[in-house]
Amino acid sequence: MMGLERSMISLKMKLKRSSMKIIKKETYDKIEKSESMRVEIRNMKARKLNDKTLKIADSPKTRSYPF
Repeated sequence: MMGLERSMISLKMKLKRSSMKIIKKETYDKIEKSESMRVEIRNMKARKLNDKTLKIADSPKTRSYPF
């Protein structure tokens, strides 16, 4: 019985290894960002930060102090 279990385990391991070799991630060429793309990314980050700040400022839990 032990020999059969060992052979089943080794067979499963071999199948796993062979299936791992078949599945490969596709490689993509990295696109260089143009200046307009960089500006757009900066604008998106700034918009997200503004939205987050406004959401915190408008929430009733936070207190705003006039300066």
